[in-house]
Amino acid sequence: MAPVKVHGHPLSGATATVIACLHEKQVEYEFVSVDLSSGAHKQPSFLALNPFGQVPAVQDGDLVLFESRAIIKYLAKKYEGQGPDLLGSTLAEQALVEQWSQVEGQSFNSPCSAILFQIIFVPRRGGQTDEAVVASSVEKLNKVLDVYEEKLSKSKYLAGDFFSLADLQHPVYIHYLVNACGKGELISCRKHVSAWWEDISSRPGWKKVTEMMKP
Repeated sequence: MAPVKVHGHPLSGATATVIACLHEKQVEYEFVSVDLSSGAHKQPSFLALNPFGQVPAVQDGDLVLFESRAIIKYLAKKYEGQGPDLLGSTLAEQALVEQWSQVEGQSFNSPCSAILFQIIFVPRRGGQTDEAVVASSVEKLNKVLDVYEEKLSKSKYLAGDFFSLADLQHPVYIHYLVNACGKGELISCRKHVSAWWEDISSRPGWKKVTEMMKP
């Protein structure tokens, strides 16, 4: 059987999340680098994979998928019998995984991405970081992380005492927040969030991803 083919970019957070899931599930894959700087993601050949022109896109046989959260859910289900169970073993566990996955997408990601964009990407494009946007986003993220701190005081991971997709969706964004944005205190000042981050960022699959992300 041909390996899963991942069309993406090494510095893309969404691509990194998909690669992390493949490592967790011990799935062989082929990485096809998409040159974002030359606009390859807006060319017809890539738009045939993802009409929205964003990485990653994944080919698994005749199936083509885009949107990283949909991709990792598909991979977790298809390869349920190998690697850790990322979905939960009971209906209640699965519901909690879905709930906290939604929290990442709806509450955590927006302020975190705004911070990353202003501090990392705006200067790279010749602009100036809007400190007001950063401050507002930090305030929003603090409130989200306060909820995480309370939840993680009662369980090792977000959906319970097992590592799941809900946790796997976070490392890339926290990695940049801590290592590229100088905002590590958002994590380190919270005992349980800090312990959780230490745990999920130490997983072998994630360490392989960070090697890939190095320029």
